[in-house]
Amino acid sequence: MILPDWVLGLTALLLLLAMLAAGARIVRGPHPADRVVALDMLGLLGVAAAALAALVADSTAFVDIALGVALIGFLATVAFAAFIERGSIREEDMP
Repeated sequence: MILPDWVLGLTALLLLLAMLAAGARIVRGPHPADRVVALDMLGLLGVAAAALAALVADSTAFVDIALGVALIGFLATVAFAAFIERGSIREEDMP
């Protein structure tokens, strides 16, 4: 499937704006759970960016990168959720 260049450019711009919004939520918080959700969103946006790169470059190598980022993002989210549930991460510990 061949997409026009303006569609790919618009998609990249929207991904960048979403990444900036997720980064702002990671920095601002206010709760550790908010930061974990934003970090998971940032990982998901990384997967979308790798998929977009696969479309632009017409290469399947970026799909492998997307799968790796998705797996690591999932594991990180589960680990952070376990730490929050145990109480290992407190709000005072977060920047």
